[in-house]
Amino acid sequence: MRHKLISAALCCVSLATAAEEAKIEKAKSPYTASAELGLLFKTGDTKSADIKAGFDLTHELERWKSTLQLDLLVKKSEQEDDNGEDHFITSDQKWTAVAQTNYTLDKASPNYIYGNVSYEDNRFSSFESQSSISTGWGRRWFETEKATLDADIGPGYKRDVLRATNTEPEETNSAFIIQAQALYKRQINEHVLFRQLLVAKYSPKSGENSTYKARTSISTKLIETLQLKFSLTLDYNTEVDEDKENLNTETAMTLVYSF
Repeated sequence: MRHKLISAALCCVSLATAAEEAKIEKAKSPYTASAELGLLFKTGDTKSADIKAGFDLTHELERWKSTLQLDLLVKKSEQEDDNGEDHFITSDQKWTAVAQTNYTLDKASPNYIYGNVSYEDNRFSSFESQSSISTGWGRRWFETEKATLDADIGPGYKRDVLRATNTEPEETNSAFIIQAQALYKRQINEHVLFRQLLVAKYSPKSGENSTYKARTSISTKLIETLQLKFSLTLDYNTEVDEDKENLNTETAMTLVYSF
């Protein structure tokens, strides 16, 4: 009987040790990821359906930090054709991909070098696609228990493919740019996180398109792995077609699942 009790005790200790090691192993995982999804349906005088989806992946190991962000927005609206029949057509569609890798120069220093690549396809803008690549220097300007501010700047190269019109063929413009971006994060309380992102891609050459983006978001934790996120995004292009707006805004409310 005594041997059985000892064996049972050793078994419990082994299970507890294994569980603790599993927790430690999980805590050491260099990967973090989240996926978000928002749906909006309208009925009545007008009918429309909006879908917003996103995926974020981060990998941190020693001095390296890499991020990948994917975003998709699709809007379908009901419109009447020449025969008086209603049909759902795509009235807005955009997807973007942004990847960046940072390398910290010294563990005791907040300075880093970075490489950034981005691509955007906006079906209803003046551009068939917009892409850029940039590399340079960055720094974590301050860090507290609740807030951080990272900013970087560097030279780059961008490529804008202008959409063909009734009078003009498709055109590709390439230019040297200076890219600057800043990310401010603040944990307002245990459940609420505030983020402010600013990105500028400035083209020094006269007549070339420069882009500016500002994205503000507030995330509220519902449960351990699920958050409710409200975001406002401003996109500004300096050079667009006469029938297009320089400034485009996007307001969204989505559910975010972290894993």
